[in-house]
Amino acid sequence: MTFIKRASDSRSRPRRYTWLRLLRRFRRSADGSAAIEFAILAIPYFLIVFAILETFIAFVAEQVVTSAVDTLGRNLRTGNITYNLEKSTNKTSAEFRQLFCNEISFLLKCDASEIATPNRLYLDVRSFSTFAAIPKVVTTANGSLDTTGFAYAPGGPGTINMLRAYYYWPVTTDLVRSYVATIRKPGETSNSDYLIVETTAFQSENY
Repeated sequence: MTFIKRASDSRSRPRRYTWLRLLRRFRRSADGSAAIEFAILAIPYFLIVFAILETFIAFVAEQVVTSAVDTLGRNLRTGNITYNLEKSTNKTSAEFRQLFCNEISFLLKCDASEIATPNRLYLDVRSFSTFAAIPKVVTTANGSLDTTGFAYAPGGPGTINMLRAYYYWPVTTDLVRSYVATIRKPGETSNSDYLIVETTAFQSENY
């Protein structure tokens, strides 16, 4: 008996083997996978990096404001800065704001317009009868900083005083804005800044 080998069988077998080899090669190939993975992860990665950097810079800004509060508070305590005492050390509210801005302007925005009209920097300098009478919390009204009770009226020798500084630090990273920008600027309806608050309380020396 004679068997006839079909030509179609000899042609289909190599073709099937070719497709199998291509399939195996495709499964083994990893060309471009790193680029695709990076494209997927790049946005959240850079958001996290920017959030870390912005948190670090905001922390530095807090330290700058703290240093300014300590410096000006010490000058008030020792009588190097006075108010309404008919002395050469007397400072008006604008002059005191200028001195404060001199301490922070290398990192924080505090120009002539800021000194004249508070937009980011708010200062509350007052005297109290006792330390217990000093406000312990940030006063707000409808989610905004309440500045109605703020004043520049430090006391004289032997008085109890408070210096509290508020500075609105701009937040650019959306990832952290909703967590840190919780108190609005006076007169604004949206939160886009982080409120830095630093306080010092002291009893002035008998200068």
